Amino acid sequence: MKRRIFLRNTGILGAGLLASKVSFAAAPDQFPIVRVAAAKRHFQSKSVNAAIKTFQSKVKNPELSWLFENCFPNTLDTTVYYKEINGKPDTYVITGDIDAMWLRDSSAQVWPYLQFVNEDKALKNLISGVISHQVKCILKDPYANAFYGDAEKVGEWKTDKTDMQSGVHERKWEIDSLCYPIRLAYHYWKKTGDKQPFDTEWKNSIVAILKVFKEQQRKTGPGPYHFQRETTQPTDTQPMHGYGFPVNPVGLICSAFRPSDDATIFPFLIPSNFFAVSSLKQAAEMIKGITGEDALSAELLTLAEEVAAAIQKYAIVAHPKYGKIYAFEVDGFGSNYLMDDANVPSLLALPYLGALDASDPIYVNTRKFVLSSDNPYFFKGSAAEGIGGPHVGQDMIWPMSLTIRGLTSKDKEEIKYCIKTLQNTHAGTGFMHESFHKDNPAKFSRAWFAWSNTLFGELLWKTYHEMPELLNS
Repeated sequence: MKRRIFLRNTGILGAGLLASKVSFAAAPDQFPIVRVAAAKRHFQSKSVNAAIKTFQSKVKNPELSWLFENCFPNTLDTTVYYKEINGKPDTYVITGDIDAMWLRDSSAQVWPYLQFVNEDKALKNLISGVISHQVKCILKDPYANAFYGDAEKVGEWKTDKTDMQSGVHERKWEIDSLCYPIRLAYHYWKKTGDKQPFDTEWKNSIVAILKVFKEQQRKTGPGPYHFQRETTQPTDTQPMHGYGFPVNPVGLICSAFRPSDDATIFPFLIPSNFFAVSSLKQAAEMIKGITGEDALSAELLTLAEEVAAAIQKYAIVAHPKYGKIYAFEVDGFGSNYLMDDANVPSLLALPYLGALDASDPIYVNTRKFVLSSDNPYFFKGSAAEGIGGPHVGQDMIWPMSLTIRGLTSKDKEEIKYCIKTLQNTHAGTGFMHESFHKDNPAKFSRAWFAWSNTLFGELLWKTYHEMPELLNS
C-alpha cells in the first residue's frame, strides 16, 4: 500500500503494530504492553534485549524506558526475515506496513545494531544477510529503490513507464539507495573484520553502482533511466518525458527522487551528493583492502573527488540572513532550491551520515537555516516544532527529523528538547510515527514505521551512554 495513504489518521489501537500482535494489558507502571509478545517476534537478539534491561535499570523515567523497549527492537521484532541459502545468510527486511524492502530503509533499520555484532553471532549473521540480499537487489536493478522478497512477484506499480521487471516493488532512482548499502557494508567490515559477505557478486554490485553514478552525471546525455507514473500526485512522477528537468553537467550526480520517494525539482540533490562522496570513498577503501583491485579503487576515489569539488563550486549559496549555506537542490545553471526535508539524507543529517563534520562552518549556517521558519518545511505549532516535507504535507512534523536533530547536536538543551518532544508526541501508542500534526500528535501517519522507531531507540541509547542525566531529568 502506498506510504502516504496507509493508516493516515489512526486511533490508539492502530498505533501499535496490529491488534492481533500486541497485548494492551496494563503493566505495573501503567503503560500498556505494546511490544510484540516474545513468541511472535521475528528475531531474538540477546544483546539487544540485554541493552533494554540495562537501559531500564538505569533510566528512572518510566515512559522513556517503555518507549525504548518498544522502539529500539522494533525492526528485529517485526520486519526481518532471516534464512540461509547454500549456507550463506540472507535477510529480507520490510519497512513495517509495506511488504517491500527499500535499500535505504533496510540499511538504516539495522544500522543501530551494528554496535552489538561482535558479542552476538546471530545478530552478526542477520546483518551479513542484509548485505547479501542487498547485493542481489542491486545486481537485479541498480536504479530501483524497493524490492519484493519474491523475485517473481509483479507489484502494484507494474504500469509505471520505466523498465520495470518482476521482483521490483518500485523503480524510483534515488542516489541514497546505493549509498546506504555501502555505508552498512563498510561499517560491518570495519567492526567485524569479516570478509565473508564481500565476494565477487558484492564487487560486481560496486561496479554497477559506479556505472550508475557516472551515467547520472549526464555528461553525454540523459542516460538510460526514465520514469513516469499516472498519478494525481506530481511528486510521484518525473517531467520532461520522464527524465526530469535539464541540468548542466558539472560533475554532480542526478537523483530523480529524494529519500522521501518524492520527485526532485532540480535533479542535483545536494544531501545525496554529499552521501555519494563518503560512500564512494568507503567503497574504494573496501575494494583496495578486500579485493586488491587498485584500478577500481582509484576510479571510485576519482569520482568522489570530482563530486566533492562540484558541491563546493555549485551548491553553496550566499543567504542574506545566514551567510554561506548549502542548497538542497541545484541544476548547475545557477538555480537552487533552499529547503530541507525530514528524510535522511538531509542537510541536517550530513554529520550523522559521516558526510561532513558538525563543526563545518557552512553546515553550522545551514543548520540554523533548516531549523528556522525560513525553511518552508519547518513547522512550528502548539505541540512541537520540526521539519516535515511534501511527502505527507503541510504542518506534519516527522519524528525522524527530531531524532536526527538530537543525534547531530552536542547541545544538552537541544538534545533534551528533542527527546522530550518525541516522548510527548507518540499519541499514547508507545511508538514513533512517520509524521504528526504540529498542533495535534493524535493526527499521525504510519502507525508502524520501523525505521523511525529504531532510530529513536538509537538516540536514547546514545544519550544514555554520553549524557545519561538528560534521561532522568
